Amino acid sequence: MTVHEFRTASGVRLRPVAERPGDLNWLLLPGGPGIGSESLRGLADAVGVAGVTWLVDLPGDGSNLVVGGDPFAGWPGVLVEAAEALPRVVFVGHSTGGMYLLSVPELEPLLAGLVLVSSAPHAGWMQQFVGMTQECPLPAAEAAGAVYGADPTDEHLRRLTVAAVPWSFTPAGVAAGAELMARMPFNAAAVEWSAQNFDSTYVSRWWPARLPTLVVGGVQDRVVAQSLWDEPRYRGGHVLHRRIEGAAHFPWVERPDGVRAAFHELAAGVPAAR
Repeated sequence: MTVHEFRTASGVRLRPVAERPGDLNWLLLPGGPGIGSESLRGLADAVGVAGVTWLVDLPGDGSNLVVGGDPFAGWPGVLVEAAEALPRVVFVGHSTGGMYLLSVPELEPLLAGLVLVSSAPHAGWMQQFVGMTQECPLPAAEAAGAVYGADPTDEHLRRLTVAAVPWSFTPAGVAAGAELMARMPFNAAAVEWSAQNFDSTYVSRWWPARLPTLVVGGVQDRVVAQSLWDEPRYRGGHVLHRRIEGAAHFPWVERPDGVRAAFHELAAGVPAAR
């Protein structure tokens, strides 16, 4: 079978990047927002899961530009369209992408599995992040942030993200992180929408009752504190919690083997199709 990229009715873009024997469809939703799903191509390569792996971009995010109308009008509920478009979907959300998934309860009955990478159950992560930036200042990021604040263009967002790389990676991963961020598509309009409508008020609207779920993140993640998942409500026999030593906010860049093992452990627990 050969699979092809497509867009849903509302403009969610799905692009296949890997196809292996198996009946699962792995949908990879990027964080940010504002950074394209190209940021997850390395994750797709690292995990090598069975089935088809897709990169997913919401309308108006990353390089998925939409002409006419308000591309953010249906955010993040339009993710339902992506889940309905394919059978046996495992939705994977990185950072804010995972938060978007947890804000759409209609997804639960449509999924075969859920993966939350470096994500959080509520906006409490933001206060911890701000505290970290104050304790570990990056003058280059502060300067780039001032420029972006005065003129929020896509290019200024890229420069800010590259300048802030030391917050998102371990020292050993900074060079690889800077190279990754420098070549990504960015979308400042998506950042603005999320800042005004989602980020500071986010609280998960659902938690899987029985759905096979993986919560995975880097032990050294300083952007989104993974300790927020320690509450008993986020535990259960159907939930795997895996924290990867030696990795930060993009754990597959620094410890691909650990992330791969976690994904394959989840895949083994997804029931076969009836």
